[in-house]
Amino acid sequence: MKNTFLILLSVLSISAHAQVSLNMDSLFNWQNTSLAPSSAHFNTYNEIWGYAKDGSEYAIIGTTAGTHIFDVTNPATSIEVEFLDAALTGPDVVHRDYHDYNDYLYIVCDEGQSTLQIADLSFLPDSAPIVYDSNALFPRSHNIYIDSVSARMYVCGGTILFGVYSLADPTNPTLILDCPNDVPFWSAIGYVHDVFVRGDTAYLNAGQNGLFVVDFSNINNVQMLGSLDVYPQSGYNHSGWLMDNEDYYALADETHGMDVKIIDVSDLGNLVVTDTISSDVHPLSIPHNLIYKDNFLFISHYFDGLYMFECSNPAQPTLAGFYDTSTEIPAAGVYRGCWGVYPFLPSGNILASDMQTGLWIFGSSLISGVSETAPSREIQVYPNPVRERLYVSGNLQKAQYLVFDMQGKTVLEGTLSTSLEVDKLKPGLYNMLISNNDARHYARFVKL
Repeated sequence: MKNTFLILLSVLSISAHAQVSLNMDSLFNWQNTSLAPSSAHFNTYNEIWGYAKDGSEYAIIGTTAGTHIFDVTNPATSIEVEFLDAALTGPDVVHRDYHDYNDYLYIVCDEGQSTLQIADLSFLPDSAPIVYDSNALFPRSHNIYIDSVSARMYVCGGTILFGVYSLADPTNPTLILDCPNDVPFWSAIGYVHDVFVRGDTAYLNAGQNGLFVVDFSNINNVQMLGSLDVYPQSGYNHSGWLMDNEDYYALADETHGMDVKIIDVSDLGNLVVTDTISSDVHPLSIPHNLIYKDNFLFISHYFDGLYMFECSNPAQPTLAGFYDTSTEIPAAGVYRGCWGVYPFLPSGNILASDMQTGLWIFGSSLISGVSETAPSREIQVYPNPVRERLYVSGNLQKAQYLVFDMQGKTVLEGTLSTSLEVDKLKPGLYNMLISNNDARHYARFVKL
């Protein structure tokens, strides 16, 4: 078992880009300055995805030129092993999106006269041949999600608006449902920007119209299970992800100044927001894409970089780490910085893409220890809010503690007895980590 405490809350500064980090180490960064940025958002790079097989790991990143596949098995010596050309390239390209199924990579773009591409990944690292490249089903899509259990691909935005395709033959998708035309209640949902699916239950992020939960188990009788159109800090309902073992859904509104919403979905007829979280870096900060993995929520937070929240209390996640991938300054109506994240590689390494700074690979001491020791839910700090002295429950005497503010700066540290003085802290929100015999406990408190 690794002793992670010594490096757990180190704050690193990289002078070349004035970047700061917390609990996340940069293992690799790739940029290609010869590629043209988009004319719309000045982004050369867009979506990130990952793939692993036979002990090797791969990063897949979209650019204005096409799709780049890197062997990242050893992050320090990562190398591009394949490039897939696309129907549309150059400064008109803003979005590409990816998902894999049965060793095939599915590729879409949401600009111009594009195509659906399918690449065979089973030959990597030698090659990834394109086995399907056509606009017969649709020329453009904004996002795709593949439910591997049902072998269905859900296609959002673009020219299909929302379609469900069978992947019974993975290289020959077939349309089984054109929702705007085939589902009577679809007009209440409208445009769907992104979708998450588990067990034929789809969580639809429908822009200004909100969140909708739809049952696709009977393709001939699709049912609405729930919706949420009024909630705190509502904006453009952009994307979301369902937690693995808890009934909580994280929702990102792609609107400047809006937090990510944590939603209790245990009762789909009564969706309840339990918390809102953000980077707390700038009034114009804006979240983009997000993914749950094990006990953590990863958020690509545009200008602010990649953020990681610990979710041992899934109703109220706490900040666990971040890495600022971007040199861009937040501005109203501007969308730049960290685009996406992929945390599912077997190694535990985290892939991210930044619109201007390219492909990133991160390691985290927190992630490497998750499977060995899950954070405790029993830790409590009180009173909360607090003015002078904070008390900590549990048998935690002689444990080491660290307290850090929402910018990741360590403000208190030491050996814990049963309490600690916090009277000299500035008013605000703080995160606390306590480490004892390789067990890690997290808490959040407010200083008045």
